[in-house]
Amino acid sequence: MKTLYVDGSGFLHRLSARVKLVLLAAASLALFLIQSPSVLGVGAVASGLLYASLRIGWRQSWLRLRVLFLTIAAVALFTLVFNSPVEAVSVFFRLSALALLASAVTATTTTGDFITEVTFAALPLEKLGLIKAADIGLSIGLVLRFIPEMLLRHQAIRDAHIARGLRPRPLSIIVPLIILTLKNADEIASAIDARAIRAQK
Repeated sequence: MKTLYVDGSGFLHRLSARVKLVLLAAASLALFLIQSPSVLGVGAVASGLLYASLRIGWRQSWLRLRVLFLTIAAVALFTLVFNSPVEAVSVFFRLSALALLASAVTATTTTGDFITEVTFAALPLEKLGLIKAADIGLSIGLVLRFIPEMLLRHQAIRDAHIARGLRPRPLSIIVPLIILTLKNADEIASAIDARAIRAQK
């Protein structure tokens, strides 16, 4: 199964997952507290340079980030229509910086490390009897594993439309994508239950 993690030996790869997640949370809070478009623009450029330092390549980066940036562009356009241009620019820079930082952390942190840190962070809630920390960690890990799979399925369905001479339309792609994803989710849930993973302490 394809993952979002990229092998490497750079600074971000050597940094512990816990430190990266804490820094990401702090940066996210700072980005939402800052209102100046110029400062947010500098933050977006800095985040872009940090992501570029991973040397993933332009094509691979576009495949990874295109859905995020199309969504960000749509949100910025919506903000422009209902608010001011300054707010729209701020939203675009803020979300772009956040997306690039989160993508950099995801590309340099293995799924196993994510699960470990999320499980650790959820332990206080488990002690209160609210949740099972291991289940939360497992859920986050599965989400991270599903994202690249969904992107691959989307591309495969789109290519199948083109190969048959059909014009790819959002509805004709989303419906089979949802069906395939739900089917895969059922298979994974059955495998988890068969191995009694959620019953382990």
